Order: sequence, then structure tokens, then C-alpha cells
Amino acid sequence: MTEKEKCEAGLLYNANYDQELINERIAVKDLCLEYNQLKNSDAENRSRLIRKILGKAREHVCIEPNFWCDYGYNIEVGESFYANHNLTILDCAKVTFGDNVFIGPNCSFYTAGHPLDAKQRNEGLEYAHPIIVGDNVWLGGNVVVLPGVSIGNNSVIGAGSVVTKDIPDNAVAVGNPCKVIKNIEEN
Repeated sequence: MTEKEKCEAGLLYNANYDQELINERIAVKDLCLEYNQLKNSDAENRSRLIRKILGKAREHVCIEPNFWCDYGYNIEVGESFYANHNLTILDCAKVTFGDNVFIGPNCSFYTAGHPLDAKQRNEGLEYAHPIIVGDNVWLGGNVVVLPGVSIGNNSVIGAGSVVTKDIPDNAVAVGNPCKVIKNIEEN
């Protein structure tokens, strides 16, 4: 089994010394650098390049520079996706965003994690678990979402939160660790 196949299966894998994974990261980081250097007025090339970086993107996608990811092909964004400056997505596993997702500045989504055992960590081993963000979700600035987390539809994550566990639909959640503080009721 290749390191990439181990990663896709959710097993411990080595991303540090596997040439296939290294080459894929180098290629997408070159594309991210190119994207980050485009003028905001160059909407046509920004749109073309972000679609080249991402695995799947619907019609209205806006990601402000700087944007960085590990592979790109594991990222799927829905319709009317907006991310403010300094978005980081470590997409070793799938990261899926629904429609009408709004992300504040300096937010990070980490599918990669490392073993607690120091020997395994020192060998370069890691794991990756997917992240899912539902429809109509708003994440405030400086939010961090950790491996394996799902955020439900219509939810709001307060600025500065570290999301370590799933958040249900229609919730307002804040803090470190992020916890639901109230439900959003329909008017």
C-alpha cells in the first residue's frame, strides 16, 4: 500500500519522505503562490487559477489572498463560497464546504494530525480525517477546525474558536474548545 493509499484509508502514513506526496504539495504550493500574487482586479485569472487549485468549485467562489493548502484536490466548495484573507487548509483528507459558507480572516482547517507517541511522530507519521462544513455556515475570524470535525447547516462559529468536536445544525458555538452556547431558531 502506498503512503497516499494509507492516507486515503485514514491510516498512519508518512508524508515527509514520500516523493509522490512531496511533489503534489510542491505543485499546489506553486499554484497558491501564483494565485496570491495576482491583482484583485484580475478576476478572470483568479477564477481560473482557484479552479485549477481546488478539487471542485461551484460558480461563485471568492478566496482572498493569502491562501495556502497542501494538495488542493481534496477541497470541495459549494456555491457562494467566501473566505477572507489568510485561509489555510491542510487537506490531506477531504475538506468539503457546502453552499453559502462565509469564512472570516485567519482561519485554518487541519485534516492532518500526529500520533501522541513520540517515536511514531519522530518517524514522520501522521493521519488525516475529513472535515465537513454544511450549508449556510459562518465562521468568524481566527477559527481553527481540527481533523474529523463536521459543522452542521446554518451554524455560526464565533471568532477565535477551536473546533475539536462536531457542531450540530442551527447552533451558535464559541470557545476553546468550541461549545454550543445556543440554538438558532427560525423567525
